[in-house]
Amino acid sequence: MLFLSCLRLNIRNFAGSFPLAKETIIILDREPHNRWVLKTWLESEEYDVVLADTIEKASKNFSEFEVSGLITEYWIDDAPALEAIRRFKGRFPEAYVMLLTNGEMRDEEYEKIIDAGTDDCFLKPCSMRKILLHLRKGLKQRQYFLQKKRMVEELDRISPGKSYPG
Repeated sequence: MLFLSCLRLNIRNFAGSFPLAKETIIILDREPHNRWVLKTWLESEEYDVVLADTIEKASKNFSEFEVSGLITEYWIDDAPALEAIRRFKGRFPEAYVMLLTNGEMRDEEYEKIIDAGTDDCFLKPCSMRKILLHLRKGLKQRQYFLQKKRMVEELDRISPGKSYPG
């Protein structure tokens, strides 16, 4: 079984930056145009996209889908999206989170956003290419995390009680 896990890892490495299965991204944004642009672009790149305009709708999606990433704006429902990010990371700790904001943030706000689980934070307007490059990077890191987790679980099954780094 360990051989199969290693083989899977090598196949994924061979595949490069192309995901073997479609990954689901939730876009949490109040503005319909922003949601539509991101959805259209990401679907053209072969991602499954789920749209939400409130934290409540996004939270429902967290429980209905296996989600790989979240792209959210800073202000949702007249408050920072910190609670939505925490809830999302609680359900999907390995998932990638990108935050887009319309204005500069104070250092204290930025620190809270990072502590909540945000991986990348960008000031709007931001190029779609930059968003896509960071999304791919974050999802690749997610895949490495999941592969490592599966390998450690398999090693624990084969040799119970032995500890492994990471």
